[in-house]
Amino acid sequence: MSYLALKWLHLVGSALLFGTGLGIAFFAGFGYRMAMKRGDIGLLQGVLTLTVVADTVFTAVAAALQPVTGLALFFMTGGQWHSAWLWWVLGVYAFVGCCWLPVVAIQIRLRDGARAASTIADLGPEFHRLFKMWFILGWPAFAGVMVLFALMLGRGFFA
Repeated sequence: MSYLALKWLHLVGSALLFGTGLGIAFFAGFGYRMAMKRGDIGLLQGVLTLTVVADTVFTAVAAALQPVTGLALFFMTGGQWHSAWLWWVLGVYAFVGCCWLPVVAIQIRLRDGARAASTIADLGPEFHRLFKMWFILGWPAFAGVMVLFALMLGRGFFA
């Protein structure tokens, strides 16, 4: 595969990771708040179902694509395994993954909990605790993606 094709895939993958993450945070976060305010379990069920679907279709695919295309680009441009930049990128990427994987598991539990509920009142404190944990884990993952963008743009500073 050519350098430009790999770079295009890598950039699209990073846009998907960032955009889907931001979009999910927005619609799941506000959907949760709106559902609580309105007492609308159907709204919450729909939002959480779409959250899991979006993370599966977009985020998971992009997350799998990024290290493949990134490493290929790195070595194609003369990168070496001992590069500090590479280890920073891999470390931050692993950190983001360590935040994201529990978030996926939490999203599935939230979706299933909402599906099992007939009303908002049926959700119980464990559901709300999980949602808070989901929200909290999203912040370091988002910050990590911002660091990855900075590292992508600033690779030359590490040479």
